[in-house]
Amino acid sequence: MKLPRAVQNLIEKFEKLPGVGPKSAQRLVFYLLHNPDHELEDFAQKLLLLKKNTFLCDICHNVSETNPCSVCDDPTRDENILCVVEHPLDVLALERSNSYKGKYHVLHGSIAPLNNIGPDQLFLHDISKRFNGVKELIIATNPTMEGEATALYITEYLTQQKGFDVENIIISRIGHGLPIGADIEYADGVTLSRALEGRRKI
Repeated sequence: MKLPRAVQNLIEKFEKLPGVGPKSAQRLVFYLLHNPDHELEDFAQKLLLLKKNTFLCDICHNVSETNPCSVCDDPTRDENILCVVEHPLDVLALERSNSYKGKYHVLHGSIAPLNNIGPDQLFLHDISKRFNGVKELIIATNPTMEGEATALYITEYLTQQKGFDVENIIISRIGHGLPIGADIEYADGVTLSRALEGRRKI
């Protein structure tokens, strides 16, 4: 049996979303198909407003309702610390922790040569414009091969920039190790190695 063209077209669009396979895409489309018209119209309207009512902050590149974003526009934030993250969702996670009060720089991805993503495809090179008053640069990219490669590239790139004060600006990397509640016997070697490297006095 052939699906109606309108249904097939929407299934193909959903399949392009991250984490959505063919079966999930079909379920989502048929779920929407059985929704009342007013619910579907409301969904479509919110989808259209997604791009219209959001901005990329000109300073940190975070997604926001305003430009500059609320973090960049907040005079109470610590301008001495700049945290580099891969995605806007990483900013959300750090803000939920209530443990970071500095500024952010969002790359919108990581260096991934296999996916043809290099430094020029990211908001990476303009980090060097944000050194004024910064005393510590925290690189909080993910603990993946791509995240590690991005962290290494940023470190090497910045130390070669004329405006970067190697003597007075600390470059740090977020700690990686065992999560709370995890058993050591199930941890992989890299995680255990990082946990030992990041140990602290108690």
